Amino acid sequence: MLSKKKYYTFGTLVSLYLKRIKLSYIKMKRLFLISFVFLTLFSCGDEVQFNTPAFQGDRANQLWRAKSFSASIDANGFLTISGTNNVETVNLRVPSVSEGTYVPGDVNTIEAEYIDAFGTVFSTNNRPDPSVSIYPELGEIVIEEIDITKGRFSGTFRFLAFDASGLNSVGYSRGVFFRVPLASGAIPANPVTCLDKEIVSDAALTAYEATFNGVEFIDSDAFEAACNAYSLALDEQRSFCGDVDGDIQTMISELNNCQFTCDHATTNRVEAESQYNAATIGNYNMLCAQYQFYLQQQIDVCSDEDGSIQAVLDGLDCGDADGDGVPNVFENFDGDPDGNLEDPGDDSDGDGIFNYLDDDDDDDGILTMYEAVDMDGNPVDTDGDGDVDYLDDDDDGDGILTINENADPNGDGNPDDALDSDGDGVPDYLQA
Repeated sequence: MLSKKKYYTFGTLVSLYLKRIKLSYIKMKRLFLISFVFLTLFSCGDEVQFNTPAFQGDRANQLWRAKSFSASIDANGFLTISGTNNVETVNLRVPSVSEGTYVPGDVNTIEAEYIDAFGTVFSTNNRPDPSVSIYPELGEIVIEEIDITKGRFSGTFRFLAFDASGLNSVGYSRGVFFRVPLASGAIPANPVTCLDKEIVSDAALTAYEATFNGVEFIDSDAFEAACNAYSLALDEQRSFCGDVDGDIQTMISELNNCQFTCDHATTNRVEAESQYNAATIGNYNMLCAQYQFYLQQQIDVCSDEDGSIQAVLDGLDCGDADGDGVPNVFENFDGDPDGNLEDPGDDSDGDGIFNYLDDDDDDDGILTMYEAVDMDGNPVDTDGDGDVDYLDDDDDGDGILTINENADPNGDGNPDDALDSDGDGVPDYLQA
């Protein structure tokens, strides 16, 4: 079958041609409007520089423009920039009145908020439901310029905010605020910035590390106080600087709530044990008590399930039964390995009183506590015969017993009144 051709009159052809021109014009007009909106939105930073203040953004590929806008600064120095079209509101909050880039979506102090016509709040502080997204969508609030003299703020923003359920969201892919006026509060002369908080954190870290680096013992109270101060400084740094990569939060978590650990307690006990083992008569009582303290600390912090630490603690003898300045453990003169202080060899002067109970171990009339010691409290051997004075009944080695050299005229055991025949300042019982 032959196809039928359509034949048009001249008038019909003209009509069709004009209709086609009209359709092309409509399409061009629509394209022009779309381009205009696009350029208006994405060039608004350039546009508003030469016009009036503005607050606008691209929401779901449509231009959203605020009819009124203002900035406010609260008592903490936090800045909020707000815009509303009388139905919906956008609030941008940052923790410092300073130029810079702030990332909403990872810390609560930096927030972008949208409130719809029904009062539903969409905030970057609301985390998306896991069915929507595992990670929050991070936005950006950029304070590009602060006109301190006129109190005006300019910058850009973008964000994705969720409602309380985390299932619904509103996003602005591009936004601009230009010369938004300050309506309440005052621009601080020295606003707190991210850099300020970093400096504080660095100082707090130095103080914290000083409690356990290069010290004999880690003071648990000082450690916990410095650690808590450092943790607080890190938290403040995180609030002011943001923490997009999570490094600051990791450092806070690694502080383990600033608990004094078993490792710390064990380090203290090891050092105390080392000092205890090197103790002398002069410092034994102090070092023994110190060892007791850190053994107990290790039990308290680490626990002692098998009782081994408690056994060491119970076996310590830090006493001085006769109060003569010579600890009990140094009065085991026969070297009995079981530490028995009441063997026959433990009565140096043979007076029937064991040394650890005898306040005059050499029976020379001068109480052991008053016998010569050096500046560290250790016994002295005045005559160099190998016997320290508190065990030597002839302290100056002159062949005359100390008790016969009028070393204690008033008989109170204290040689302060000892006879000094030649007046040279050295009593007779110490001068050969």
